[in-house]
Amino acid sequence: MQKNDNRVESKQTLVNALAQTVKTGIIKSNLIPMFAGLFLAIYTYQYSLTEKLPEILFALIGTSLVIGAAGALNNLYDRDIDKIMERTKNRPTVTGRIKPRNVLLLGITMAVLGIFMLALATPLAGLLGFLGLFFYTVPYTMWSKRRTVYNTEIGSISGAMPPLIGWASIYPDITHPAIIGLFIISIIWQMPHFYAIAIRKHKEYQAAGVPMLPVVKGIRRTYIQTNIYLIVVVATSFLLGTLSLGLQLVALLLSLSWLTLSILGYHKMDSEKWAKSMFLFSLIYMTVLFSTVIIYSLMGTIFDL
Repeated sequence: MQKNDNRVESKQTLVNALAQTVKTGIIKSNLIPMFAGLFLAIYTYQYSLTEKLPEILFALIGTSLVIGAAGALNNLYDRDIDKIMERTKNRPTVTGRIKPRNVLLLGITMAVLGIFMLALATPLAGLLGFLGLFFYTVPYTMWSKRRTVYNTEIGSISGAMPPLIGWASIYPDITHPAIIGLFIISIIWQMPHFYAIAIRKHKEYQAAGVPMLPVVKGIRRTYIQTNIYLIVVVATSFLLGTLSLGLQLVALLLSLSWLTLSILGYHKMDSEKWAKSMFLFSLIYMTVLFSTVIIYSLMGTIFDL
């Protein structure tokens, strides 16, 4: 009986270690914008859900695998700085629960399978999956993350791929203003979001030698740059109006609220509280916006609105 309990516990430990290595939390959060792009394409081009069911499954599995591969390879490369930071020091790649060789094999396998699955949906989806993985692994993780304050901007390209992948899995043309709008919003959203994290984890990033903007340039510069990006988000909201006035209004309301919070909060709160409020609103913004896109698209598809 004791041996069986030990085996169960060992399997659970391995599953937890694998989940941390491929960053399942990030996989889940990125599936929301992926599905937003996917269902928006189905609605825009008036497909039925049943006729695109294979593409939906390929997009789901492929996106999950590619993002998981990116997480595994990132953890593998960042072992040296992860052990310095409080929030990452217990990752399996740092503690040694999973050997580096196994992480590399896992990452490559997931990458190949993920890109293949996306390519089964459309070749463009497969290409976008590859580009997202490449930008996250090479220009971001292996180069810019440790060298420039613009690491977040460079990394944001890969972080904004999910809605494009979702759309391209259904329709291999990503020139529609609505999906371009979602792509731009997904890029710009990341700067205020990760700046807020960097302010709250200032000492950890400083100790690890990661040149995040608040660490190198200070809070004032971060505040100004944040507002510039939020103004871009406000302007980009109008691209959604090419498809739906309702989606445009939701995006405008959220982005204007975020900009107002940034300006008023900066002058009324200390930097720590301002950063926390900006971080929390960034989560609200993305959840509400992309959930609205998904619901709107599904309702329009099902009821032919």
